[in-house]
Amino acid sequence: MTGSESYRPPRSAQSHGWEKVARRIRVPLGFLVAALYLFELSRHAPRPHALAWSLALVALGLWLRGYASGYVKKNRELTVTGPYAFTRNPLYLGSMLVAAGFALALMSWLVTAVLACGFALVYIPVIAAEERFLRAQFPGFAAYCGAVPRLFPRLTPARFSSEAPAGNGPGVVAGAKPSGFSLALYLQHREYNAAIGTVLLYLSLLLLRPALAALGLRAK
Repeated sequence: MTGSESYRPPRSAQSHGWEKVARRIRVPLGFLVAALYLFELSRHAPRPHALAWSLALVALGLWLRGYASGYVKKNRELTVTGPYAFTRNPLYLGSMLVAAGFALALMSWLVTAVLACGFALVYIPVIAAEERFLRAQFPGFAAYCGAVPRLFPRLTPARFSSEAPAGNGPGVVAGAKPSGFSLALYLQHREYNAAIGTVLLYLSLLLLRPALAALGLRAK
């Protein structure tokens, strides 16, 4: 997906095997999925009620990604506040909501299956690699994992303190620094690209089929 993800291990710390392949194919796979999406759109008109539900999911996913990007300081601090107090991977969860929303808009089982396989083959190993890096980089990551789910959020925010070393008691995470949302971080991570891409895809949902019909490339 467009925008930043939570953490990116340095090259010396990146793993080998499928996790390395997953990182390399993530962007090309995104372009292939977009091409498939446009092909399916040329064959099937989106339904108005599906578009409405789609917009709700996509808006939630974009908000979550944007909110998370204003908190995370890649590889410098262990972020445990804001959305990171509910889920360890709010950016990936936001990406899943956006993808699910667009799949719903088109009501295509093929697109849904490809997206699901893509997340399973790419994001699961990438998350695993990132977590190994974070466990080695930040002493408090184990305590953080014990309190916050990997993906699907808890109902209430986890509370942490940075006043004592990790392991001295529940809710203690070494290196955790309270912070609020930062617009500068949002802009630094260029998360606005996700919103731009979303607008373009919605424009394609509304305009692609009429444009093809006007060019005589499909029946009206």
